[in-house]
Amino acid sequence: MRLETVYFKRPGSENTEEVLRIAGKRAEALGIKTVLVASTRGDTAVRAVKAFPGLRVICVTHSTGFREPDTQEFTEENRKVVESQGGTILTATHIFAGVSRAVRNKTSTTALGDLVAHILRIFGEGMKVVCEIAMMAADSGLVRTDEEVIVIAGTGKGADTAVVLTPVNSQNFFDLRVKEILGKPRF
Repeated sequence: MRLETVYFKRPGSENTEEVLRIAGKRAEALGIKTVLVASTRGDTAVRAVKAFPGLRVICVTHSTGFREPDTQEFTEENRKVVESQGGTILTATHIFAGVSRAVRNKTSTTALGDLVAHILRIFGEGMKVVCEIAMMAADSGLVRTDEEVIVIAGTGKGADTAVVLTPVNSQNFFDLRVKEILGKPRF
């Protein structure tokens, strides 16, 4: 099998439209019906629900309190647009953070979740995030663990990474397999 992987010169939001195009094309070719997309404030989520009509789009946000207590970064305006277009919004604790971040913040040491996240970042921030949000969606029951999905994430704002994978629940992390890398920054 021969597939094309697109490598971007730089990470960041300038790659979003191309990532969405590549992901849509591959979803159609494989008959994939679900797209997961990471979105902090909701701008990328809005673009995704518009780019994938007819597909199930699940937008995964930062957890409430991620930046500061009791605040949600995903804007109400973007939430309304995503939901009006049929998108689903998942707000949950990051798989590689949660208690690991609490340990790091309290003891100034690295916990297991931090270590896993740093290892995945060898392939880029987006590669860490696609793995993380796929497990978050599986743990929440929004995606099945026996169906391939397209997962989109990025470095900072926008999207610069897209993969095909089959989600696993977080307790099965080591069974996670990224089946295809559709695009990512070259760094």
